[in-house]
Amino acid sequence: MTLSFDFRGKTAVVTGAARGIGYEIARLLTEGGATVYIADFDPGETAIAAERLGARSLIVDVSSPSVGEVIDQVIEEAGSLEILVNNAGILRDGVLWKMTDDDWQSVLDVHLTGTFRLTRAAIKPMRAQGFGRIVNVTSYSGMHGNFGQANYAAAKAGIIGFTKTAAKELANFGITVNAISPNAQTRMISSIPEARLTELTEMIPIRRFADPHEIATGVGFLASEEAAYITGVVLPIDGGVSM
Repeated sequence: MTLSFDFRGKTAVVTGAARGIGYEIARLLTEGGATVYIADFDPGETAIAAERLGARSLIVDVSSPSVGEVIDQVIEEAGSLEILVNNAGILRDGVLWKMTDDDWQSVLDVHLTGTFRLTRAAIKPMRAQGFGRIVNVTSYSGMHGNFGQANYAAAKAGIIGFTKTAAKELANFGITVNAISPNAQTRMISSIPEARLTELTEMIPIRRFADPHEIATGVGFLASEEAAYITGVVLPIDGGVSM
């Protein structure tokens, strides 16, 4: 990777960063000199990821009403927070007539409500310092819907509306709020049956899923000083599938 940004002197929190896209985002920010907190649910995986990257670990359930308290912990330890990446997510797929209330609510709690609570908590220190970069992760499903994913699509669509509203409210304080829509080779993609995976790949103009580090470079740009005049956008990093 030749693209690089200078994140020295910056503190970042990346949720869902013990593996996959979140891990690669944390890697890019760490390599750019940031103090990075890997926030994830699994203590073992989180500790391993943090050790590999030389980052710090936060054991976080983003669906918890008290999740915003981790921002206070970061400020106490690091002294500031410049970058927040809301990446954590879960799936509870099922067609509407089989989807339970818990399937619905748990997905919204993790994706949408978790993004809201962490962003709300991050606003105070970011406003005080006059600088902040918030990047949320949405998806193709949030823009176009997807069979068996009413809960996930609703949550991701909500993140788009939330991102645009937060961007308008926070622009005057030096805080940008953007989102990405990724299409990467993750464990979820690897679990898809081969025939179906072939069909999905053929729908992508570039004819492949991204490597997670290719998603991370987009996040790195939106989190950088260079992206100061970009806010309220949803950046598709999807090989053209959403065209």
